[in-house]
Amino acid sequence: MSGTAAQGPRLRRALEGIPTYKPGRPASGADGAPAYKLSSNENPYDPLPGVLEAVVETAGRFNRYPDMACSGLTAELAERFGVPPEHIATGTGSVGVAQQLIQSTAGPGDEVVYAWRSFEAYPIITRISGATAVQVPLTPGEVHDLDAMADAITERTRLVFVCNPNNPTGTVVRRAELERFLDRVPGDVLVVLDEAYREFIRDAEVPDGVDLYRDRPNVCVLRTFSKAYGLAGLRVGFAIAHEPVAAALRKTAVPFGVSQLAQDAAVASLRAEEALLVRVDALVQERARVAEALAGQGWTVPESQANFVWLRLGERTLDFAAACEAAGVVVRPFAGEGVRVTIGETEANDIFLRTAEAFRKEL
Repeated sequence: MSGTAAQGPRLRRALEGIPTYKPGRPASGADGAPAYKLSSNENPYDPLPGVLEAVVETAGRFNRYPDMACSGLTAELAERFGVPPEHIATGTGSVGVAQQLIQSTAGPGDEVVYAWRSFEAYPIITRISGATAVQVPLTPGEVHDLDAMADAITERTRLVFVCNPNNPTGTVVRRAELERFLDRVPGDVLVVLDEAYREFIRDAEVPDGVDLYRDRPNVCVLRTFSKAYGLAGLRVGFAIAHEPVAAALRKTAVPFGVSQLAQDAAVASLRAEEALLVRVDALVQERARVAEALAGQGWTVPESQANFVWLRLGERTLDFAAACEAAGVVVRPFAGEGVRVTIGETEANDIFLRTAEAFRKEL
């Protein structure tokens, strides 16, 4: 074997140093003790009424390829949101659609702007495309600094992510400041409103991104069925954008990427919206209980409009995560920064609160 052959294939240099996405760790209790996973912002409820039945029926045909155009789901979404079907594109969760968006807009020499800390997939999918990530620090209140983000836009900027509510802090930007920001963004820069947690918002001042997209051709809205709808394991998300952007997303989509099981489950979930709202309301009430209890313990907790809460712990982050795991709940630590804790079952939330109270006394 020649020396050249022994070196192996040459891979893209853009991949060097890219971190691997870290999923939330599964929960495993010691000696059979109950354990709860509060690390992935999953919905703790079983599938919505009619969803499991739809999936079981479809499963008998998974020897066939799915509908590549997601026609049934697209029609359902178009009716639900009052938009043309041509303005909808689907993908493998909102993160899959986000990657398609960057592939459609940015490459080497281009820039992608987003807040930090925000969704940890943003730097990964940006660098995979060879583009440059421009991270703009959150405000001291853990909120997007939209003025600083607008200032960071250059003639190399191709796309801006606004995660609203922000993952992992749960904070939001409100209508007036968001519209002011959009007015400052050049028309040839795509603004992606990542609204994966939209259903959990109770702040009336937070706008629905779909309303903003309608008369702004450079605005795209991301949504997912993984969170409120409870389809995290089936991987289906979608974008609502004007036709040129939506068409580009369809071009960059992995063929047959969204399974028929996922498509049919998503349609059934949309048709079970009444039950969905009951469950979401229950999680929102539980979120308020958890936040109030943490504040009573002395923690500073940003107001969350998502299905999780954020605690900034700095150097004690990993110690806190270890204490939670020892108690029977797994949270999502960001080393040196803080922990994100999903609102889960009442029992899991109670374990977390007891652990937080004991840990607080040690600080």
